Amino acid sequence: MHDDYEDTGDDFADDRPSKSQLKRDMDALQDLGQELLALPEKRVAALNLPESLMDAIKEGRRIVAGTARSGKKRHLQLIGKLMRQVDPAPIREAVAEFKLGRAQDALELHQAERWRERLVEDDNALQGFIDSFDEVDVQQLRSLIRAARKDRAQAPEQRNGRAWRELFQLIKSHLLASKGATPDDAEDAEADDE
Repeated sequence: MHDDYEDTGDDFADDRPSKSQLKRDMDALQDLGQELLALPEKRVAALNLPESLMDAIKEGRRIVAGTARSGKKRHLQLIGKLMRQVDPAPIREAVAEFKLGRAQDALELHQAERWRERLVEDDNALQGFIDSFDEVDVQQLRSLIRAARKDRAQAPEQRNGRAWRELFQLIKSHLLASKGATPDDAEDAEADDE
């Protein structure tokens, strides 16, 4: 036939992604869109997304709260379609940063809880806490520990719990201060979560 035609065996080779790959990519964008809906509004606003996508996210938050499953699914498909126009990398980073922040917050709360338990249960833990945290008001700490122990010794229905909560707040503030955060930073993080 044609002598200058060379048969390489790659007649059907194409650089385009397969339909399956396109479907996986679209599903990934929809999943990312769903995670984007879970982010606080301040964090989403900081991403500087296109207006159409921002409107879809706002509408999605309203829909997700009280719509049938099919409505949510269709809206997530819309968000996934709109996300094709943006670079998903900064969005993935924002979502990962938010999840990491929540995990670190939970870890700090668990650490504060462990300190509180040790302080109430063990007299020797007081010196360890004083050694670990600078500028602790020892008199206030001892007073709160005594009150928490006294409250804990009462019957459950007679417990007040005030000293128990105040002791936790004192411990948490020292944990945050040791990490360079202030109590105001913790309140800002809690506001972001809402």
